[in-house]
Amino acid sequence: MGMIFSHDTLPQRVLFGTGKAAEHLAAAVARFGATRVMVIAGRRDSGTVDELTRQLPVVLRYSDVVQHVPIASAQRARTAARENGIDLLVCLGGGSAVGLAKAIALDTALPIVAVPTTYAGSEATNVWGLTEAGRKTTGVDARVLPATVIYDAALSTSLPVGLSVASGLNAMAHCIDSMWGPRADPINAALATEGIRALATGLPGIVADPAGIEGREQALYGAYLSAVAFASAGSGMHHKICHVLGGTWNMPHAQTHATVLPYVLAFNAPAAPGAEARIASALGSDTAVGGLNALREQLGAPRALKDYGFTAENIPEAVSLILPAIPANNPRTVTAENLTGLLTAALHGSGPAD
Repeated sequence: MGMIFSHDTLPQRVLFGTGKAAEHLAAAVARFGATRVMVIAGRRDSGTVDELTRQLPVVLRYSDVVQHVPIASAQRARTAARENGIDLLVCLGGGSAVGLAKAIALDTALPIVAVPTTYAGSEATNVWGLTEAGRKTTGVDARVLPATVIYDAALSTSLPVGLSVASGLNAMAHCIDSMWGPRADPINAALATEGIRALATGLPGIVADPAGIEGREQALYGAYLSAVAFASAGSGMHHKICHVLGGTWNMPHAQTHATVLPYVLAFNAPAAPGAEARIASALGSDTAVGGLNALREQLGAPRALKDYGFTAENIPEAVSLILPAIPANNPRTVTAENLTGLLTAALHGSGPAD
């Protein structure tokens, strides 16, 4: 019958250039004609904010940034935006800063300019997430897609190597989940394949030369591609697992994704030979799982969920929360038994068999 699919491309402007962030941000603010800007960034990035926004019409700097975006935190930020008459949101940092900007935009429809300093990829998706009473809820809404994204590798050189690796493997998870997400198609599979290749090149470069630019540029490029593919394909098995773990037990976002990824790949790959071949090729390996495990070993990647507060006693509740959320099109049938086995292996860091 030939190739039959539908694909949506999200409307977004991307400005990429090392050392260009201040120039690109000023141009973006001018393009919107903004006069009352709210800058969202954690305290760790306050010095960078000073440098980038010195000439901009900033009326509010907001630093109450919390991972997984608790609903109370979102409500405080929304109130602050309204009380200050904000007409443009600028977020700088990782997924938590972008996530808070999205929470404000979801309620106010304010435009967002995102300046990512990690490889989380949230800046290139129309996906939002909020956590309340230990449960993380996600959704899709055009209002939360940042209108402009500014990538500058120089801004990520202060990100420690360990966190760079975890964040980059989070981006890798976006790519791999895009191979079998609910709306997977040949276009996002192609984007994800190139994203895997770029990340597999960039992350070892960061480990070898943390202050270097080339590795971090490749990682940013790969993170963007991963997010665009993920926004199109939708959230697959891996992300359903990690959203439950992060939201319910407040586990660190990037490290959780980096730890769970090889177990989901080992689980699904035998049932998805086409995706497995693409992933293996992008990793320069004969097999997808073997290539990912070799890369993780080279990077010194996070290994076990027990290192981040998850326990064996948590597994039954996790299984009960994850199982109903698994997409119907997952390549392999997921049961309480095999999901328990997957989480048990990830808990202890047992190596996924190739």
